[in-house]
Amino acid sequence: MSISVKTEKALEALGLTGYEIKAYTTLISTGPMTAVETSRQSGVPYSKIYDVLNNLEVKGWVEAEHSRPSKFFPKSPDSAIDTLKMRLERSRIENENQVLSELIPIFEKRGVKEKPDIWIVRGDFNILTKVKETLEGCSGELMLAVPPAIESLIDIASPIVLSLKGKGVKISIMTHRSTSPTAVKAMSKWGDVKMREAMFGGGVISDAREVILLLAGGDGSGGSLAIWADHPGLAGFAKNYYDYLWEESRVYA
Repeated sequence: MSISVKTEKALEALGLTGYEIKAYTTLISTGPMTAVETSRQSGVPYSKIYDVLNNLEVKGWVEAEHSRPSKFFPKSPDSAIDTLKMRLERSRIENENQVLSELIPIFEKRGVKEKPDIWIVRGDFNILTKVKETLEGCSGELMLAVPPAIESLIDIASPIVLSLKGKGVKISIMTHRSTSPTAVKAMSKWGDVKMREAMFGGGVISDAREVILLLAGGDGSGGSLAIWADHPGLAGFAKNYYDYLWEESRVYA
């Protein structure tokens, strides 16, 4: 059976080898077969076919009827993927428990400081991750400065911000007057929006205790830079400056 390159790559990413893919796709297109028949139909060498089918059985993609000769039955793709997910989840939990049980005592014994008060974050992916963490940790008041250069954050942040709004978090958003109407309309669903004539970067202030200053726009080059801090002095200064700019800004109508 011929499948697309994209599907073949997906099956490889799910842990199947090239021979296993050939054997499995042959079984689902032809029906249950013996190892000899599967080898002949799929093109998997006879010297390899038993190992291939046994691996597929262990991985949950086929079932075997242990008669003489044995017959191999393909499981449905959704059933096989469910089995894979359960196996991966079990493995993840075991690995997680192993790592935590051994490394946490070392971490606590050494008294390692988890993070500095001020942290330079580089690269679009790392910045987006830190922004999400900061948003998710907010519980009372969220202040956002969103210039046009970082409009791409809106789609990523929207589900989290709307969830915070539903929990009663007070949300205010400042943006530049040149920000697209579509982006402004989307942000207006989060909370109060004001427009400014000039903006120098963007940022997030969470509960006046945690701040991210976005110093470069996310242009996909990986060259973006941000400053994250939970230093009370810096977070307080950022809030006071935001409040000052907010009073000088025009209400979005």
